[in-house]
Amino acid sequence: MNCIIVDDEPLARDEMQALIKDVSDLDMLGKFSNAPAALDFISTNEVDLIFLDIQMPMVTGLEFAAQIPNQVLTIFTTAYPQYALKSYELDAIDYLLKPVDKSRLEKAIHKAEIYKTLLSHATEKNTIEANTEQYLIVKSDRRFYRVNFEDIRFIEGLKDYVVIYTKSQKLITAMNLKAIHQKIPSAIFVRVSKSYVVNKKYVESFDHHTIYLTDNEIPLGEVYKNDFFKEYLGNLSNPDIP
Repeated sequence: MNCIIVDDEPLARDEMQALIKDVSDLDMLGKFSNAPAALDFISTNEVDLIFLDIQMPMVTGLEFAAQIPNQVLTIFTTAYPQYALKSYELDAIDYLLKPVDKSRLEKAIHKAEIYKTLLSHATEKNTIEANTEQYLIVKSDRRFYRVNFEDIRFIEGLKDYVVIYTKSQKLITAMNLKAIHQKIPSAIFVRVSKSYVVNKKYVESFDHHTIYLTDNEIPLGEVYKNDFFKEYLGNLSNPDIP
């Protein structure tokens, strides 16, 4: 995979480049101080992944992310935690707070590499062929998979696709999250953000911002927060947790 860095601070660009080189074999194509210059580069060069700051002059990172092609993946790198939920609405792979932790960066890059592989295998427009009260039939990579609802841990919306995470595999199919949410039982699944649906039985804990599953942290969207709390806490819809 290749990548670029977009950050208005020269030192931050250099530090990010050094960290990326230290934890991965990504091919660095360039570093840019502003979004317009990066967008111009993307228009004439094939870019797989962008490490993107948010607070920048002229065009913010969030505004820029809304303009990039669907096939380009984004990891936000910022000193401002308040933009995390918005970043996931823009299909960001991850959201890293500065100073960027090396292990978190490595994890984010690995996630991007997995998604790149999944997307490259989805060129045949994998689809959901059927659904019953107990399972989905998913066409993926020229095969038909029976996916039991009880085995689905969560579903993630990723650009023009959804990724179905089961206990043993990941399946990507051409469908938006709203459409697949209508095909799965509400007694088992709950929508928790613009980008995620989770299986209720795999929720281990949660706070006002995050839902914790084994080995996964799912952002809890503001629009879905009250319904989620009512689902788990009944009348205690505004719990006193940080």
